[in-house]
Amino acid sequence: MSDRALIELQGVEKWFQTGGERLRILAGIDLAVESGTAVAITGESGCGKTTLLNIIGGLEEPSAGSAVSAGYRLNEVDENELTEYRRSVVGLVFQFHFLLKDFTALENVLLPAYMAGGRREDAEKRAAELLREVGLGERLQHFPHQLSGGERQRAAVARALVNEPRIMLADEPTGNLDEQNSELVADTLFELVRRHSTTLLLVTHDRELAGRGDRLLRLERGHLVGV
Repeated sequence: MSDRALIELQGVEKWFQTGGERLRILAGIDLAVESGTAVAITGESGCGKTTLLNIIGGLEEPSAGSAVSAGYRLNEVDENELTEYRRSVVGLVFQFHFLLKDFTALENVLLPAYMAGGRREDAEKRAAELLREVGLGERLQHFPHQLSGGERQRAAVARALVNEPRIMLADEPTGNLDEQNSELVADTLFELVRRHSTTLLLVTHDRELAGRGDRLLRLERGHLVGV
């Protein structure tokens, strides 16, 4: 692994067996991402962008190749190490916010920190600070149905950062939002990852959003190419 790379993939492949046929999604991905970099990945629907993020996030195993992230060899670690990696190294933002409807914004954001074994008071303080950073300081006690779509997604960004991850993985984070809210969520996402020195890997169809990264890559026929 490169001395400077926080994430390094070498020859990563992913395929699925469907009956007697092997469906290849990733056909040999090589990728090195330095700490603090924002990398955007584009590509046609179904080309494997989410699969690639899931491998880096420790949610799927590569079928072949080597995936190393923050010192974890993801295709070699046991389940306990993988759980620790997902809890302490990676923050996830999806196209849908996945906030728990019976929990307030504050409770939704503090929950990952509390579940990681932190003190409730510390988790609550951290969550409140992050919600203020994303412009939701007046919405701490609001439930998801009392928030707009953009506010819910900004709360999801805060939740992804509550455990101070080194890596943020964002999968179409503005895909369900109108133009105005998309811009606000994008501003929030990039501002926070840079303020907290978090490495960002972003998958999006939005060309304008993709152009805000430090690097722009495209996934084509199972391979990453520079744009």
